[in-house]
Amino acid sequence: MNYLTVDFGSTFTKLTLINAEQETILGTASAFTTIDVDIVNGFNQALQNLEKKIGTFSYDKMLCCSSAGGGLKMVALGLVPELTAKAAKMAASSAGAKVVRTYSFEISPKEQTEIYDINPDLILLCGGTDGGNKDVIVANAKRLCSIDRNFSIIAAGNKCAAYELEEIFRASGKDYVITDNVMPVFNNLNIAPAKKSITNLFIKKIIEAKGLSGAQQMAANEIIPTPLAVMDACELLSKGTKKTEGLGELIAIDLGGATTDVYSMAKGKPAHENVVEKGLPEPFSKRTVEGDLGMRYSLISLVEELDTEELEEKHGIESGAIARWVERCATCPDTIATTEAEFSIEQLLAHCAVEIAVERHCGFMESTYSPLGEIFSITGKDLTTVPYVLGIGGAMISSSNPAAILDGAQYNIQKFNYMKPKSPAYLLDQKYIIASMGLLSAENPELALKLMKQEIKQL
Repeated sequence: MNYLTVDFGSTFTKLTLINAEQETILGTASAFTTIDVDIVNGFNQALQNLEKKIGTFSYDKMLCCSSAGGGLKMVALGLVPELTAKAAKMAASSAGAKVVRTYSFEISPKEQTEIYDINPDLILLCGGTDGGNKDVIVANAKRLCSIDRNFSIIAAGNKCAAYELEEIFRASGKDYVITDNVMPVFNNLNIAPAKKSITNLFIKKIIEAKGLSGAQQMAANEIIPTPLAVMDACELLSKGTKKTEGLGELIAIDLGGATTDVYSMAKGKPAHENVVEKGLPEPFSKRTVEGDLGMRYSLISLVEELDTEELEEKHGIESGAIARWVERCATCPDTIATTEAEFSIEQLLAHCAVEIAVERHCGFMESTYSPLGEIFSITGKDLTTVPYVLGIGGAMISSSNPAAILDGAQYNIQKFNYMKPKSPAYLLDQKYIIASMGLLSAENPELALKLMKQEIKQL
């Protein structure tokens, strides 16, 4: 049995050929994704590239995922920023969506215009615990239906509003799904039904919108978002199977051309007893996506987050050289570093992207004073004891020193509030198989876990 896995990425279409009997990866290859013409063209070129590397081959099943065309662009709405709005974002991100904006309370006319301009694929509408406030979610449903864009709506809020929401959506002609509340009880998350609905709508609608219908006809599975495949692989690598032990808690960082995605497979409970948790409980499997941190399409916004003069002083790389490199990459996203100076800039910017992305993902520690003295609180996950950090993506694979990039994920005493890993071992997905293994895990989890343990190396 040969499996061919295909990841239709925003920049590259990546193939992995796996032989189940031999329990080995026969080869990998890639080609530029041809989203503007026909996505199958890039796939065929990647097939030819793979054949050049390993010779003539055949496959029994093709399994696919995709983030082509920017992936699944989504807006999330909730009632309160710290509660249902955050729960909505967690549900969307865990399903592999790119959450562009999150809104709270009743949206204003200005925010309606913003959503029109964003032109999302999907909107996740939440708000209120079951039996609680339903006025806001009903008002937002009406305002969303007045926006003249062809997005789908998933309603996952107060169940007492379901009847009114159905009437509103049906009258508007919008494509919609009503599912279980992401927060049925205060501080109690239930994101699985919303996650499933997001995945189903991706299959139903986005396949056609992103030009993937031809690929879907060839695939043995229903095409899923690439980040969801990566999430599945990370969960398998962490938890293992009934037969085979996983690695335990880990963080994975997928550094791409458009985004930097961070996945944490960890309970995230405070490492010290005198720390109080604030905010929503965090899921074991968590994903955050930073759409302004990428090595090509989002390189300008990444550099805007940095002090290039400080980088010049600290690392000896001229700020003008960084600016020229960024301009080249923004003009031509398929630019590849060829000189030592360019590799140095790439490595530095990749390190910074990882540093910022993990800071945004991890928990934040604060101290306050009470009548009993100083106490500490943490919002988010405490990841200080996580033993592994896994690097994913072309910028890390092509680097001569990927550990220097992954150093951005490590705890920094100068930014002591960020609860990042203190002494992790670094791992590298050296052939970029993680999404492939996520796809394979649905068919053969034992084989997928064994291959990840074989192919992912410790730095």
